[in-house]
Amino acid sequence: MKKFLRRTWGRYSKLGKGRKKKQTWRSPKGRHNKMREKEKGYPALVSVGYRKDKSTRGTIDNKKPVLVNNIKDLLSIKKDEIAIIGRVGKRNKIEMAKKARELKIQIQNLKIENILRKPEDKKNNESK
Repeated sequence: MKKFLRRTWGRYSKLGKGRKKKQTWRSPKGRHNKMREKEKGYPALVSVGYRKDKSTRGTIDNKKPVLVNNIKDLLSIKKDEIAIIGRVGKRNKIEMAKKARELKIQIQNLKIENILRKPEDKKNNESK
């Protein structure tokens, strides 16, 4: 899937230089804008033809995303679904990560290895 970004997002910090959430699409409206005129060598405009297939639309790796807020929700996930952790504290995230690794459930917005390694590293550093 093509990532459509604002024309000058890399030039100014207020438009998204180093800020992913600010890099949203805005249609170019300038009088002599080369991108609006669809000149060769400039980024593509959002237009008909870039949409995903109806079967894969709204999916992540061909799996249906499911919002998970606790371990009970995590246990109810099926094979063709992928977990997305909602607004959960750090302690619950660690517990959910352990359970997900145990049940071999994929979590989209959490790196399970990283979150489970950090508490162990702190314990090792304190004992030294």
